[in-house]
Amino acid sequence: MFIQTEATPNPSTLKFLPGRAVLSDGTADFRSLDEAERSPLAQSLFAVDGVAGVFLGSDFVAVSKTDEQEWQHMKPAILGSIMEHFMSGTETVASDGANDAAGLNYDAEDEDTVQTIKELLDTRVRPAVAQDGGDITFHGFREGVVFLSMRGACAGCPSSTATLQGGIENLLRHFCPDVQEVRAV
Repeated sequence: MFIQTEATPNPSTLKFLPGRAVLSDGTADFRSLDEAERSPLAQSLFAVDGVAGVFLGSDFVAVSKTDEQEWQHMKPAILGSIMEHFMSGTETVASDGANDAAGLNYDAEDEDTVQTIKELLDTRVRPAVAQDGGDITFHGFREGVVFLSMRGACAGCPSSTATLQGGIENLLRHFCPDVQEVRAV
């Protein structure tokens, strides 16, 4: 099994591509060993000294590290954990599914605008953000403000604010005149 590694715009996160499906649907974001209870893969990765977060996408695993550790010391153990997991054939995440956003906050009268926002996020934003080892989650729309959260490599990325306010806000404002602002949750 050959696992490719890619850098992300966040220097504290690397993207690992095992060459096979990681999750069949959605994404899963784990920020601690306690949160990783339902993922044998994430638990194994948190056992590596210096791992601060694990984000699972459809075909990649993004691992974030603490500032104290260096990638050159961590990569062999991370690659070993990922390889061992896929060779074992165990589930990546327990069958209750990925942890995508649950509570959405918007007025029923804004349903058309919200559907347009979600479609734009799914078709234009998510694929680009996934290339960088992350995801974006819609949380709500109130009084012209879209509430989003960045996950995975994008969560702690120095350029995430610019991505949200420059790129995503401009895109949404262009296609949805009701959108005035984008804010991070």
